[in-house]
Amino acid sequence: MWASSAALAIEPEDRQALERIVHSGRSEQRHALRARIILGAAEGKSNNALAQELGTSRPTVRDRRARFAAGGVKALYEDRPRGKGFSPVPRAKEAEVIAKTQKRPENATQWSCRSMAKASGVSTASVQRIWQANGLKPHLIRTFKLSNDPQFLEKLDDVVGLYMNPPEQAWVFCIDEKSQIQALDRTQPGLPMKKGRGGTMTHDDKRNGTTTRFAALDLLKGKVIGQCLPRHRNQAFLQFLKAIDRATPQHLDIHCVADHYGTHKHPNVQAWLVAHPRFQFHFIPTSSSWLNLVERWFGKITTDRIRRGIFKSVAELEQAIHDDIQHHNANPKPFVWTKSAADIILKVNPGRAVLGKSVLSRGNTSL
Repeated sequence: MWASSAALAIEPEDRQALERIVHSGRSEQRHALRARIILGAAEGKSNNALAQELGTSRPTVRDRRARFAAGGVKALYEDRPRGKGFSPVPRAKEAEVIAKTQKRPENATQWSCRSMAKASGVSTASVQRIWQANGLKPHLIRTFKLSNDPQFLEKLDDVVGLYMNPPEQAWVFCIDEKSQIQALDRTQPGLPMKKGRGGTMTHDDKRNGTTTRFAALDLLKGKVIGQCLPRHRNQAFLQFLKAIDRATPQHLDIHCVADHYGTHKHPNVQAWLVAHPRFQFHFIPTSSSWLNLVERWFGKITTDRIRRGIFKSVAELEQAIHDDIQHHNANPKPFVWTKSAADIILKVNPGRAVLGKSVLSRGNTSL
């Protein structure tokens, strides 16, 4: 039996208001619970007894009694602020953090939240808020390489024009090869993923040979013609071109977007192209693999099927690549190019200016 406490004194009109809250079907549960606490306290019930009876805690009962004594019925609708909150950082201090972030620290290559907080005299949480509000991400870095191709503009116009306005009654293929794809097995079996734990895989591996993947991405349909061959010499590239020749209607021209890899310009390849004039090559600028759409598909198959795959032989690896091509071609979706040559030039020129190179323009093609 709980010992009784001194009854909480409430006015008759307050009691009526509290009872309306308890019995109203529109009252929120938290408000009804608080009203029951006050009505129970008015009967002289102790905090322990009310907490036990109403299924809540003693601190909640104590807090609500104190709030009612100070603010009356309206205090039932007031909630305690959640969390400690934070004091805003002065604008001058925020500007200091932003300026420091864009400079390299003395003893590191980049700032961390803790090192910036220590150097600026603010909390790590404040640093995080400032960085997030201003789009600063010192932990990230993006790689790049500007092309030095003296015919960059001409090749850019040619390839982008082909993407955005492909010729009628012709096929457009983005062609490339990926060499030295390794058939990797793990030294020990991994554990499958389960609830609360990710899958496991040993950090070391067994190397069971390599293959070269040739691929031609159909620009309009999104389908892929692919082959795996032991090497990537000119003979293998010729073999792949012949496979494309057999897989496409003979009356249609074929436009091939490719890079400047040596096998693509080998005399044997050039002689074959002369004998097959329906094949027309469009070379992307040097150091501009991003301009070849087949690289998008290469990235996808690497992520989906190869990077975490287990292959005990080259045959297993090549079968996985073949299966992925079949799966892709069953429901192909083309990669749509959206950037014009002018848009790309606007992106490239700031980098060229920073590196002290001449800015690209239609009247200036010098690199």
